[in-house]
Amino acid sequence: MGSDFVFYLGAFALALGALIMVHELGHFVVARLCGVKVLRFSIGFGRPLLIKRYGVDQTEWAISIFPLGGYVKMLDEREGSVEQHELPRAFNRQSVWKRILVVAAGPFANLLLAILLYWLVFMQGIEELRPVLATPPAATAAARAEVQNGETVRSINGKPVLTWQELRWELLQVALDRTPLILEVVDQRQEIVFRRIETEEITAADLDTDMALRLGLKLYRPELKPIVGEVSANSVAELAGLRAGDEFVTVAGRPILSWSEVATSIRQSAGSPLQFDILRKDVRLTVQVTPNAVEEGGQRIGRIGVRVRDDPVRRAELVATVRYAAAPAFIKATAHTWDMSLFSLKMIGRMIVGEVPWRNISGPITIADYAGQSARLGWPYYLKFLALISISLGVLNLLPIPILDGGHLLYYMAEIIKGGPLSERVMEIGQNIGLSLLIILMAFAFYNDINRLVSG
Repeated sequence: MGSDFVFYLGAFALALGALIMVHELGHFVVARLCGVKVLRFSIGFGRPLLIKRYGVDQTEWAISIFPLGGYVKMLDEREGSVEQHELPRAFNRQSVWKRILVVAAGPFANLLLAILLYWLVFMQGIEELRPVLATPPAATAAARAEVQNGETVRSINGKPVLTWQELRWELLQVALDRTPLILEVVDQRQEIVFRRIETEEITAADLDTDMALRLGLKLYRPELKPIVGEVSANSVAELAGLRAGDEFVTVAGRPILSWSEVATSIRQSAGSPLQFDILRKDVRLTVQVTPNAVEEGGQRIGRIGVRVRDDPVRRAELVATVRYAAAPAFIKATAHTWDMSLFSLKMIGRMIVGEVPWRNISGPITIADYAGQSARLGWPYYLKFLALISISLGVLNLLPIPILDGGHLLYYMAEIIKGGPLSERVMEIGQNIGLSLLIILMAFAFYNDINRLVSG
């Protein structure tokens, strides 16, 4: 448990440090290009823990005590006296267009980082599940659309889909607008069929659930033998004595024929002991395991830390590694970053008007958890996680909230329209409002984090 905590904390610290560094470097580089003198570049807020001075201007490079953020302190007459010969290098003396460039550079640096990270991932390729559908549950939208077992999705509303992850992403965007889904699928006879799935029954509360499953779109999973392929270190399965190669025979006295029966039993028994009979090298043993309770898609499910033994033939049929050449990968990375940015803005807008619940906001605890999980899966998944958080950071900072970069941009736009800077009093009121909104936002994020921990 201790090693997991250190690993997750390290993954979170690396992600946070990298994203803050890139954001502040955006401000720093453009400020220097615009002729502004930079006094301090800090990762973190509050009292500096470490300071080093570099360059002709002896800029202070600092690591400060409160790590959730950073700042670039520039020469500015509003924050202290400036010597006569350095007045041309003061930030407040720059044209409004230069100030806009300096302030906007931070968020856009995060968006450029996301493009770079996605570009690397798309060129490298990630092994992902193909979008093959299982028989939908009765009375769901997919069942009414007559989706059949084994159909492979080729496109959604004309947009090509290559993996299950892409299917879920396209579905989420379309379902939010409650517009029909037109699935182009290849059935088991290799014929192309179109399935129309209605989404008007989708509600804001469904954002906390698995949207695909809500509509009845289930990932096809072949029946696998109930044999353990891997046991996670320090898991309840390992503590109970389970090992790779063990074959499940019964659960609570009921015979087991496939891995799906094992998985279902575990998922439905969060926090409740399960007794299994297993076969280990022709020796029958009994083990008792109490699944940990975790939250997935808004539901409380059980997990014990085991994976099924892989079937290479089935795996080749259901798993694809999608990779692109450099130029197509860059185009796809740019388009995906744009789509994610627009989706983030749409979600924020719907939160403001009450169409989407505020519990979707995540704080540092949830982000740290996702950082650790993605890092466990491998560096391509970790880079995708970094890209996603970098987009969120860039979009959040562009919101027109005083104290954020977007708030300063709002001031400068007002200055252009007004023909002169806003009064100090107006800016002070704006800063107080912005700080209050930011505190409320952080309070929601921490509350949601704690609520997720408490509810499991």
